[in-house]
Amino acid sequence: MSEASERIISQEFKCYFDVYAPPNGGKRRPLVIALHGYGGDKVSMMWQARKMLKQDCVIASLQGPHQHLVYPKNLGDPLKFGFGWLTSYKPHDSIHLHHQTVTSIIDSLTEEGLVDPNYVFLMAFSQSVALNFRFAFTFPERIRGVIGICGGIPGDLQTNERFRQGQFDVLYVAGERDEFYTPDRTRANAAALEAWARKVTFRLYECGHEVPKQAYSDIDSWLAQRLNGE
Repeated sequence: MSEASERIISQEFKCYFDVYAPPNGGKRRPLVIALHGYGGDKVSMMWQARKMLKQDCVIASLQGPHQHLVYPKNLGDPLKFGFGWLTSYKPHDSIHLHHQTVTSIIDSLTEEGLVDPNYVFLMAFSQSVALNFRFAFTFPERIRGVIGICGGIPGDLQTNERFRQGQFDVLYVAGERDEFYTPDRTRANAAALEAWARKVTFRLYECGHEVPKQAYSDIDSWLAQRLNGE
């Protein structure tokens, strides 16, 4: 009996995102693309982004493409769902999809006249942080800044031939009690990023694996400084 062979068939894949846009008035605004962590969704990330960011900008909250069931804590409660970004199974397909989707969001909102493509910022929590860094180092000319919250960096940062140094700034936020991205690990990550970005700001907060509320104002201030040309 001959062995089975794997084949590929390409199909349309829909990705969903929510957009918050202040009244336009003919003005193009900076764009912040916000990505949730594993198990989150676009609604929860939009809520957090709007709590954090008080600047006059457009926010696009992108939902992870891979859905999964979340079992209830109490027997008999309804099943819930969450979304993720990639696994170790053919991760390059998920990375490619992320790159395509982020590019499409920037281009479509620019075509609508809502955003200024020269002021695009990426913000992410947990699993999606490294994905955003991958995009930024692959297309550095498209990004003004990256905000990474309790997440990692690409494992092939030093060897990926597609990566290029960028003239954008990075705000890297970490938690003292984060069991997934420990202080030692995030300090090392921040040091590694310094060779690839214009400026890296590292902030450590007394929290676990979460978006620290005490960082909200610092994140907003960091964004305001970049929008004011500082």
